[in-house]
Amino acid sequence: MTETSTPRADQPLSEETDAAVVSPGDVEADEDVEESGEETSTPASGAGESDLFRQSEIAADYVEGLLDILDYDGDIDELVSNGRPMVEVVGGRLNALVGQRGATLEALQELARLAVFRQTGSPSRLLLDVGGYRATRRKELGAVAKNAVEKVREYGEPVRLDPMSAFERKCVHDVVNAIDGVESESEGVEPNRRIVVRSVD
Repeated sequence: MTETSTPRADQPLSEETDAAVVSPGDVEADEDVEESGEETSTPASGAGESDLFRQSEIAADYVEGLLDILDYDGDIDELVSNGRPMVEVVGGRLNALVGQRGATLEALQELARLAVFRQTGSPSRLLLDVGGYRATRRKELGAVAKNAVEKVREYGEPVRLDPMSAFERKCVHDVVNAIDGVESESEGVEPNRRIVVRSVD
């Protein structure tokens, strides 16, 4: 596999490849974007719309190859939304690709991002969704966030939520930041990073 080739879905990734793609700086930068609480239509890293769509195409090809290996049927859509490339997979019998609380989905997303990196040489903020999981989870987390806000208002004490992924924390931040009189921030380190909701003095 050359430096510009796309990793095959059936080929394990070396530690050297992982280190080249996921550096601490990249992780911290992506975390800042995921938890900023602001939606943006400005493409990251100066990438244009066509470049972002190309990223989604590369990722879609990788995911399609993975589905073929697993003998799963699914319709794959590639698009650009809010300045970031996206791939959506829809079909039956796809729950195994989501995993418990989206853990498998997050891992697949990182592999798809790696596939993009191997072809473009640039880190990607690609968002992968399977079976509408992220939309459903976003609604669930909205309820969690509102419940935390109610507890803060009732008892006047900060509320610490369970550890969440960067995507989940972003969903909670968005809801809390839209409500007057409360604020949220993340604390801790992965995989135990969590959100604290508190009142604003």
